[in-house]
Amino acid sequence: MAAALHSTLLTDLRAGFAGEVLAPGDGGYDQARVVFNAMIDRHPQLIAQCESPADVAAAIAFGREQELELAVRAGGHAVSGASVNDGLVVDLRRMNSVVVDPEARVARVGGGALMTDLDRATQPYGLATTGGRDSSTGVAGLTLGGGSGWLERKYGLTCDNLLSVQLVTADGEQLTVDEDRHPELFWALHGGGGNFGVATEFTFRLHQVPSVSIAMLLWPPEAAPTVLPHYTDFMATAPEEVGGGFVYFTGPPEDFVPPGLVGRLAAAVLLTYTGGEAEAREVFRPMLGYGHAGGMIAELPYAELQCMLDDPPGERNYWSAEYLEEFPAPAAERFCARAADMVVPSASMHALFPMGGAAARGEDFPVPWRAAPWVVHPFGVWADPADDARGRQWAHDVCADLKPWSIGAVYLNFIGDEGAERVAAGLGTGNARRLAAVKSAYDPENLFHLNHNIVPA
Repeated sequence: MAAALHSTLLTDLRAGFAGEVLAPGDGGYDQARVVFNAMIDRHPQLIAQCESPADVAAAIAFGREQELELAVRAGGHAVSGASVNDGLVVDLRRMNSVVVDPEARVARVGGGALMTDLDRATQPYGLATTGGRDSSTGVAGLTLGGGSGWLERKYGLTCDNLLSVQLVTADGEQLTVDEDRHPELFWALHGGGGNFGVATEFTFRLHQVPSVSIAMLLWPPEAAPTVLPHYTDFMATAPEEVGGGFVYFTGPPEDFVPPGLVGRLAAAVLLTYTGGEAEAREVFRPMLGYGHAGGMIAELPYAELQCMLDDPPGERNYWSAEYLEEFPAPAAERFCARAADMVVPSASMHALFPMGGAAARGEDFPVPWRAAPWVVHPFGVWADPADDARGRQWAHDVCADLKPWSIGAVYLNFIGDEGAERVAAGLGTGNARRLAAVKSAYDPENLFHLNHNIVPA
């Protein structure tokens, strides 16, 4: 702890704090500073584990008074590791409650909740909203960045289903933000990230999703160049209830995986369907005739789909993405060729996700990437530090290869720190002045800058 931070000051902060304030040497400190990406190893001077908006305001005020850099942690899932620093971490994980109103079909979600908290709370009512593709993702970071997931073609992005936000600003003011109250700020919270304050609660619109159906079809990697065009043709006319993706990954030790693909590079088509298995089988039928080597079809609760591809904690992560205006044969060839450069075996995925549908029709929020029909997402996850350079280079090469078909815009939650130009692309150049004005109004000193940052006007 810095010498300037006298123990009396820390005692004063703790005295009025409902949660817990951890400093180096305190029990639980080392566990509390760990984030999802094992490449990140930082040692905050303080971790303020908040239990209320008042705690959040107190932590912000203390950080400003003591000139401590602030990081805000909800899920801690960002690949950049921006939710932990060497100053003061405002940790929201204790604020993870979810209250569901099944009649109104809305959910109030604490700022520290994970997707699993939201999905498990809504599942008993047969309700859901678009979430990420990993149940350990924080609801706050997902939503404020726009939010992409399996249901987006049917029900839009996560932010499209956002009704209101409770926000603590840089000066400690607690605001209710919606279409009527602070509407310009509400617009900015649909993709502008954590630039404008600390979101302590979200209210979401829910949809009837009593179950979903999936098909996981596997081939050896050499079959992928033949299968991939069939998949893209299938998705071109698939109903909006269909989601999923085409992925290369390491075959897991599951019954539906052929022994020859376990622990080795495999190609797969994952099909998701918002509805029951009988109807899904009819919709999936065109993809079932291309000689898959293994696979499974099942109906399951949405919450189970959400955790099906969870990434193991404690691994090393590096991700990137390119959003594409088209995916012609030359792009498919480059996509398939780069699978050979993946770290295998590992938890990495080389993914092509379809967009379109409701995701493309949403409102004019600062999420310009929603216009793309396809996204290529090199998602690197490995255990050995010796693979770091190789894993990073693979992600960079994938994006470079697909750049000729890129729309330029990119979902910022899919990338790490790739520079100011990529941030501008993620927010949309036409939105830059408007977002900077909102930033200037609510965080003129850029207190919240450990993010895909928007510089105040």
